Amino acid sequence: RGYKGQYFGFDISEAMIKEARRLQAKLSDCTFITDVAKLDAVDYTIASGIFNVKQEVPYDEWLIYVIDTIRTLAEHSHKGFAFNMLTSYSDKDKMRPDLFYGDPLFFIDYCIRNFSRHVTMLHDYGLYEFTILVRMK
Repeated sequence: RGYKGQYFGFDISEAMIKEARRLQAKLSDCTFITDVAKLDAVDYTIASGIFNVKQEVPYDEWLIYVIDTIRTLAEHSHKGFAFNMLTSYSDKDKMRPDLFYGDPLFFIDYCIRNFSRHVTMLHDYGLYEFTILVRMK
């Protein structure tokens, strides 16, 4: 929708990459891969919805995965990165044990302490989730 520039899509699921290639077949400036070792650093990285479904993985183990993935985002970003996740401020009666609900305060603090003081958190857009935007300087 009007984006000008090179787009790189990454997913661990070959099926998801296959579908992305099918949907974007007309665009020559899109590259989709499943091998994280082939990822180059780019201006911005975005991770949307990738932390939500933890299935049976214990919370502490999933938290380590989330932190490691956020570090990978930062390592591959020149100008900034963004990610979202379900919020721990969700209504308790609607929360499911197979989903991960992150503590927004923990993640904004983590990003400020580890990546940049230029961090924005959005927690006001009507969903039971939040988005963190990190601008690298």
